[in-house]
Amino acid sequence: MKIIRSLKEIDQPYNRAVVTIGNFDGVHLGHQALIHEVIDKSVSISGTSMAITFEPHPIRVLNGGNHPPLITILDQKIELIERMDLDVLIVIPFTREFAALSPRAFVEDILIRKLGMVTIVVGKDYTFGRNREGTVGMLKTFAELFDFELVLTDWIGANRAPEGRISSTRIRDLVLEGKVIEVHPLLGRYYQVRGTVSTGRDRGGKLLGFPTANINLQDELCPKTGVYAVTVECGFKSFDGVANIGYSPTFDDHLFTVEVHILDFNRNIYGQNIRVNFIQRIRDELKFSSISDLSEQIKRDVIEAREILSQTVHIKR
Repeated sequence: MKIIRSLKEIDQPYNRAVVTIGNFDGVHLGHQALIHEVIDKSVSISGTSMAITFEPHPIRVLNGGNHPPLITILDQKIELIERMDLDVLIVIPFTREFAALSPRAFVEDILIRKLGMVTIVVGKDYTFGRNREGTVGMLKTFAELFDFELVLTDWIGANRAPEGRISSTRIRDLVLEGKVIEVHPLLGRYYQVRGTVSTGRDRGGKLLGFPTANINLQDELCPKTGVYAVTVECGFKSFDGVANIGYSPTFDDHLFTVEVHILDFNRNIYGQNIRVNFIQRIRDELKFSSISDLSEQIKRDVIEAREILSQTVHIKR
């Protein structure tokens, strides 16, 4: 997959470009279906499959500091889209100047003249251009005027979530509620955070008998505080683990941490980047009357995590 990070990099239109456009936050099953539709169409006409996304997220430019956390940061978004064998991903730097483009200018000047679009694939409530003035109805008019094909896709549901369509907002809310097990059928994978292992407070192994990897998160969306059964990707291997998210109330230091005890693991990984996949929430974070009580509870958490993970099919990232 070719990654274009500025429209200035494109000096001539692509061959019969089939395009979809979106923020694709989460790259959930709905996004994946849209992109697969683009790929299938491009193959059928011997064209170029293409997705357009934006960085930063438009709401961050237009709403300033009032924005929700991202499900996937740009690097992970690119990784996930790359797995689908798309030909070209264009990451347009989103600015107020770009946001001021009229719907017609966006379609005519960028999609058609710049990119060579012959087909656009979007959802039925897609909006675009200045103040989101562009609608599907307007796209239909432009399709007739400029002679391109408009393909409208239905919303994608999930087998275990029939009550509504898959959306980034819904996924974000579930993660924030700690319902990570309900996120899997929407993403098609487990929710993942990634970060660098840093030096912690040096008490997991010494005081509790359970050494932990403390993570400086790169991600913005962190699950609700509590204890989770997780898998941990370190290097090219995956390990089972137990993660604690929260403020360690037993120690009363009120510092937010994400700590992972990797099962049956004794390597020094300080400074390394790891990825943590959240499989299932085990319990709330609790305050214990003594360190020994906390240690006994962690033993029970490990047993429960092993049981959960033994019954779980590990889906990488």
